[in-house]
Amino acid sequence: MRRRCPMLSLQALLRLTLLLLAAISLSAPQLSMAQTQTQQDNDAALAALARGGHIALMRHALAPGTGDPTGFSLDDCATQRNLSEEGRAQARAIGERFRERGIAVSEVRSSRWCRCLDTAELLGLGEVKSTPALDSFFRDRAVAERQTRELRALIDAWNGEGALVLVTHQVNITALTGVYPRSGEILVLAPEDGALELVGRIEN
Repeated sequence: MRRRCPMLSLQALLRLTLLLLAAISLSAPQLSMAQTQTQQDNDAALAALARGGHIALMRHALAPGTGDPTGFSLDDCATQRNLSEEGRAQARAIGERFRERGIAVSEVRSSRWCRCLDTAELLGLGEVKSTPALDSFFRDRAVAERQTRELRALIDAWNGEGALVLVTHQVNITALTGVYPRSGEILVLAPEDGALELVGRIEN
């Protein structure tokens, strides 16, 4: 007696392969559309920065891990969570996009954490000012409200010329805007009557 199971299994495998190919062909246009939309959103946000009067609120570039090691010191980068090589390349690429768009940066400020300072320096957009109001409060949420007020005061005091670049941490950005950014992502904000309007997001 012949065994037909192997032939049936082959036919089933062929049908499955055809179904997978069909699914891939259907999802490809959707993926392309999503990529196009992201590029359009990035372009619009970059254009707003080029017009001046906007804030680039940036989460530091890629730095594997969460928080910092126990007993880390602000004065010793070796004790902190730092940028990976990919993160360093990411920061350089972001700075290059600013230059390609002719974005005039009036000021660059950064958290005193090494991964933020390194990100800000690698952007190559001007002198970096270390700013305690941008420091992470990941380990001490009790100071979140006070620090967020200080950051708002810093923004309110800005003269509005060119673009203000602020490099900080996820917790700080979320506390100020309610947005959870990715590593290296930039929120473009416009000060409007004492509030901050989210103009767009630049994904990197």
